[in-house]
Amino acid sequence: MTDLTAPAPTINRDRWGRPLVIPPGGGNPIPYTRATTVAGTLDDTHALTRWKQRQTAIGLADRPDLALAVTAHRDDKRQLDDVCEQAMEASQSSAKATTGTALHTLTEHVDRGDELPTIPDSVAADLNAYQQATQALDVVAIEQFVVLDDLKIAGTADRIVRWGGMNFIADLKTGSITYSLQKIAAQLAIYSRGVAYNIDTGDRNPLPEVHPTAGIVIHLPAGEARCELHWIDLRRGWEAVRLALQVRAWRKEKNLTKPFTP
Repeated sequence: MTDLTAPAPTINRDRWGRPLVIPPGGGNPIPYTRATTVAGTLDDTHALTRWKQRQTAIGLADRPDLALAVTAHRDDKRQLDDVCEQAMEASQSSAKATTGTALHTLTEHVDRGDELPTIPDSVAADLNAYQQATQALDVVAIEQFVVLDDLKIAGTADRIVRWGGMNFIADLKTGSITYSLQKIAAQLAIYSRGVAYNIDTGDRNPLPEVHPTAGIVIHLPAGEARCELHWIDLRRGWEAVRLALQVRAWRKEKNLTKPFTP
């Protein structure tokens, strides 16, 4: 289990961001699929794609140099990808994500009892709302890395908390959850079925027994000075994981044709 007073350990990853895990029998670390990747397999990305298109257009309008770069490199996919990323940055597309990541880290300091640095009033209001909403929850683990060896999936649970005499997997979200509840349910269902993994030794240990069908979403939208807790259905989430694994296997299927012979 994680040490509540220690910062989260750094997880080694491959060039695609997959966590590197020592197999149960030992040997060199191998990549496991990220829990968020599996959970996102069934996502409807239409709205996200359209948002990215709009943000890229805004960035190009604000940066004439990038628009010129598109003209100069219109046949170079790699260059165009780079220009689009710069355009996204120009439109401040990552600003909310950066703020959310910072807020996420600050809540860890709160739960560890650390002294907080100087922060803006708006952030202090967010953290106060977080403390008020979660005061009934006892934190058992923070940023607990877990693995499912049979499926070669790994990920980090934001929290394991205790309430009403039972432990629950909990996840902190600092953005909108309107369109991501299905993914969150699948993600937490994966964590609830994993085992704790020591990234230094490769040892596995059982998690504290967590509720098998219910998880908790801690919704702390950045800058709104409010925090709400929601139950989420892990039974349905695990059904989605099983379906996602079938979809991922189907995407790898190649033997679908054979030569036509009259």
